[in-house]
Amino acid sequence: MARLRNWLDRLEPLFTKGGRYEHLHVVYEMIDTIFYSPPDVTRTAPHIRDGLDLKRVMIYVVLATFPAIGVGLWNTGYQANVAMLAMDVSAIPGWRGDLLGWLGIGYDPASIIDCFWHGFVYFLPIYLVTLVVGGLWEVLFAGVRNHEVNEGFFVTSMLFTLSLPATIPLWQVALGISFGVVVGKEVFGGTGKNFMNPALVGRAFLFFAYPADMSGDAIWTAVDGFSGATPLALGAAGGMPAILGADITWLDAFLGKLQGSLGATSALACLMGAAFLIYTRIASWRIITGVIAGMVVTSLLLNWIGSDTNPMFAMPPQWHFVLGGFAFGAIFMATDPVSAAMTNPGRWVFGVLIGVMTVLIRVVNPAYPEGIMLAILFANLFAPLIDYCVIQLNIRRRTRRFTGSVQ
Repeated sequence: MARLRNWLDRLEPLFTKGGRYEHLHVVYEMIDTIFYSPPDVTRTAPHIRDGLDLKRVMIYVVLATFPAIGVGLWNTGYQANVAMLAMDVSAIPGWRGDLLGWLGIGYDPASIIDCFWHGFVYFLPIYLVTLVVGGLWEVLFAGVRNHEVNEGFFVTSMLFTLSLPATIPLWQVALGISFGVVVGKEVFGGTGKNFMNPALVGRAFLFFAYPADMSGDAIWTAVDGFSGATPLALGAAGGMPAILGADITWLDAFLGKLQGSLGATSALACLMGAAFLIYTRIASWRIITGVIAGMVVTSLLLNWIGSDTNPMFAMPPQWHFVLGGFAFGAIFMATDPVSAAMTNPGRWVFGVLIGVMTVLIRVVNPAYPEGIMLAILFANLFAPLIDYCVIQLNIRRRTRRFTGSVQ
């Protein structure tokens, strides 16, 4: 590492003001801070000394997604291998099949290795396209504004990738992350100034612009010609009897052994990530708890009300938690520190609002069985207002206390 440090130090004059490659300083700074902490320190009082910089925060969030990535890769391959076995398909076509054959990887649903690598060949190109295209936008805006390239995009790129189906065309991946980075963040000033989660903005754009590739029964399993409804779609059509009739157990849903996005199916993996984020104080436990509490109260209320025409009214809260991307959204998307509420009471309100809206969207609108994405974006819009109300209430409370003490 000392040789790398010396090499970067020798290159630095070329990228500083007056150097030959001055216009590429943001690229040099980005590469340098990937390997080393920034040398900049506060020169005047007041000082805040902390070993946790933005880079480490982003690294912690990415590390927290590793369980979801691992389970997601296995499940993507598992669902494909099961479908191939049922359809009597011996191998997948194209470069993916050639690569798996060259590596000696088969298509046995009982093999963890086979399932993992089968899912990996779908995950890797989606993530690379997300990283390259989104990274180019980040570098472009940083160069124009003469700002540093922010590490926050690594989290955005991972969350965006994990929220997509494995079958999505790569050109749509590029378009979605471009919309998320440019319209969802950069037009408002970049990291720290966006009022909505960029990864969710990009996914929402793809959902409404290309619904055939982002919803339905044919996109969630990476096998051509296979069609199968997700548990939420089954629930919207026939309620809990339809889900249980498809041999889907609560444990399967909790572990992530069902159709869904690349990395958002396993509630267990998401809870493992939540434990790490809460322990490191990166994510707010108040938001996560508020989302779950809002979901539980609303679903129990709808269970009590009941409906003769809408079977989703009868879905219990434990099933809402494990189906779709609820756990993934509550833990990784809702806790985005920039677009979420920042006051502690506001975080409770923000989380509860997301939980309530998720269940209402899922139950009241059967045409859109998933709801966590729109619920978070909706709450993002109200986060500043929530914090404003909390602050104003606190000011009034302190004013009354001060007035009372003076009298």
